[in-house]
Amino acid sequence: MSTASEAQFVTFSLGEEIFAVPVDVVREILDHEEPFKIPHGPDYLLGLRDVRGQGVPVIDLRLRLGMSRTEKTPHTRILVLDVPVEGRVLALGLVADRVYEVVPFQSGQIENAPDIGIRWRSDYIAGVVRRNGGFVVIIDLARLFSDSGAALAGFGKTQNVA
Repeated sequence: MSTASEAQFVTFSLGEEIFAVPVDVVREILDHEEPFKIPHGPDYLLGLRDVRGQGVPVIDLRLRLGMSRTEKTPHTRILVLDVPVEGRVLALGLVADRVYEVVPFQSGQIENAPDIGIRWRSDYIAGVVRRNGGFVVIIDLARLFSDSGAALAGFGKTQNVA
């Protein structure tokens, strides 16, 4: 159970880095399967995957964040998310090297994105939490996909938000 000053997040890794997204946008977590390829899409769009009768665009988050391409392992998973972007909900599958757990973060634990020499654009970072001697980077999904939401919406079903 969370309180007003606490929120739940799903943590996952991309390489050695740990990231988090709000648990309320995570629809489900699936084993990795090769998606149906779509020609002429952005390099980070791996294709479409059928998720309970819905075609969901699958994104290589490592490429979207300027990292190297994901190499599939037995731990590779797809987080199926419902991301609110520009007045609608965009269903996306994000490829993660490994999914860890759901953890609560107190609002006081979340720091602004510091300039720590990271390899990705910091405007995609909603905040940083210190944990177990390292950092957990909370991704601002709306900002990350706000410039590509229209392109991705053409591949999967979206829902308008009132």
